[in-house]
Amino acid sequence: MAADASAPSLARRLSRPSPVSAVGLGLVALLLFWLLVNLIKTPGDFFDVLTIGFTTGCVYALIALGYTLVYGILELINFAHGDVFMLGGMFTITFATHLFGLHHGQGSVTILIVLATLLLTMGACGLLNVTIEFIAYRPLRHAPRLAPLITAIGVSFILQDIALAWKGPEYISSPDVFPRSSVFTIGGVEYTWRRLLVVLITVPVLLALVYLVQNTRQGKAMRATAQDRDAAAIMGINVNRTISFTFLIAGALAGAAGLLYAFYVQNIRFDAGFQLGLIAFTAAVLGGIGNLPGAVLGAIIIGLIQAFNEGLNWHAPGSDWTQSIVFSILILILVFRPEGLLGERTPEGG
Repeated sequence: MAADASAPSLARRLSRPSPVSAVGLGLVALLLFWLLVNLIKTPGDFFDVLTIGFTTGCVYALIALGYTLVYGILELINFAHGDVFMLGGMFTITFATHLFGLHHGQGSVTILIVLATLLLTMGACGLLNVTIEFIAYRPLRHAPRLAPLITAIGVSFILQDIALAWKGPEYISSPDVFPRSSVFTIGGVEYTWRRLLVVLITVPVLLALVYLVQNTRQGKAMRATAQDRDAAAIMGINVNRTISFTFLIAGALAGAAGLLYAFYVQNIRFDAGFQLGLIAFTAAVLGGIGNLPGAVLGAIIIGLIQAFNEGLNWHAPGSDWTQSIVFSILILILVFRPEGLLGERTPEGG
C-alpha cells in the first residue's frame, strides 16, 4: 500500500524539470538565439562558417572514432591517439612529396597520388598503433586502471619527441592540391571542392567502419570482446588478435584524419596531435564514448561550435576562447551526463 501511495509522488518528481535541466535548456535557448541573430545579420557569413564547421567536424569524427573504438573494447583512454594522428599528417606529407613527388598543378594524377598516400598513411598509422598496443598496453592489461592510463600519457610524449627529432620544431607544409573552385553556390556562398573532398573521403570511411563492426565476423568478435573478454575467449574468440585488430582500425582512422588535416590545413607540427586529440576526445565523450554514431555526432557538434565561435561576428567570444569553451563542454558533460548524448547509463559493477 505504501509503495502504491508513493508512486504518484515519484511520478510528479520525475515529471518536474530539475534545476540542472532548466539551466541546460536556458543555455541551449541562448545559443539558438545567438545563432539566429547572426543568421539574420550576416546570412552569407553564417552559411560559410556552417560549412567550415561541418568539414572540421568530419576530421574530428575520424579521430574521435579511434578513441571510442579503443575505449569500447578496453575501457582505456588512449591519450597517444592524437599523436598517432599527428604522425599521420607527417607521413602524408612525406609520402606525397618525397615518394610520389606531389605538387600543385598535376591535374587528375593528383587524385591517384592522394588515394595512394591515403592507403599508405592508414597502413603506417595502423601498424604503429598495433605496435604501441603490443609493447605498452598488452603487458598492463590486468594491471590497475591507472597504470595503462599513465602509460598512454607517456607514449604520447614519446611520439611527440619522435616527431620533433624527425621534422624539427617548425611547421611542415603540404602542397596546395585540393581544388578551390566552387561546386555550387547558395545565397552567394560558395561551397568549394576543397571542403567537399574532405566529406567525400570521410563518409565512405565511416560507412565502411560501421559495416565492419555491425556485419562482419571480425566486427562481431570486437563487440563480443567489448562486452565480456573472458566469455569471448571461452567461445573461441582470439582476444589478443581482436584487440590488436581494433588498434589497427583506430590507427588507420587516425591516419585518414592526418591526411585530411595535412591537405586541408596545409601545415602540421609535432604538438598538433595533443590539442586536436583532446578536442576529438571531448567530441567522443559528448556523443557517448564507446558509441560510434555518438562519436560522429559529438565531433560534428564540436566542429560547428568551434567554427561559430571563431567565424561569427556578432558577440562571438573569438578564437582565444575556443579551447576554454570546448573543455567547459567536456566538464559539463562529465558532471551532468557522463554517458554522453547517445550513450546509455549503465550501473557500475560491484
